[in-house]
Amino acid sequence: MCVGRVCRLLIPFSTTQAHASVSGAQKVKYTPDQEWDYVLENPYDPIDVSLSLPHYRAHNQPTAYRMGMLVAAHSKPVKAKVCRQPSQRSHFYLHVQAHSSDVTVWLPSDFNGRVSCTTRPAFSAGFVNRVMQNTRLCLGIPTDESSMNEDELVVCTGGKITLRMWDVGKGAVEREGKEMVRRMFGCGMRAPETTIDWDCLLDD
Repeated sequence: MCVGRVCRLLIPFSTTQAHASVSGAQKVKYTPDQEWDYVLENPYDPIDVSLSLPHYRAHNQPTAYRMGMLVAAHSKPVKAKVCRQPSQRSHFYLHVQAHSSDVTVWLPSDFNGRVSCTTRPAFSAGFVNRVMQNTRLCLGIPTDESSMNEDELVVCTGGKITLRMWDVGKGAVEREGKEMVRRMFGCGMRAPETTIDWDCLLDD
């Protein structure tokens, strides 16, 4: 179970608690007798999963508890969507570990907590508009344990990292065109240390 962890550069692959499916919707369940509530380890295939957090608190589940999820790969692309319902306040800790995979993570629009990445991430317009304001970004490996009353994402990879937004209200991934318009016309936040290239709107 997730009691707050420090990111390790290398997590050895094992089959003791590994889920077989590398795609589609995956239900995350409270698993008190295991280190993680959900584990997906696959060094061979691309990963594309939607991680559905429970909409209720399980029997005997502590009030201050984060659902712990581990997704581990080697070099194949990793895509992971963290999905929860609007009334759901189940905090989570997601650790994505890979050697050189390109990693894309969709965080819920009501995310509130810390994001740590080993390489500088790119941000979608939806993430900047809806998630960035409640996110503490850290470049590198975290050396401390964050609060159990907040969400946390840790991505350790030598590949590219992209952060996108899962729209909790609509129960779907962000609509990129709509979010881009919101960002261009000042309805959302700017990405850290980035500016909008207005020249792309000019006709030749």
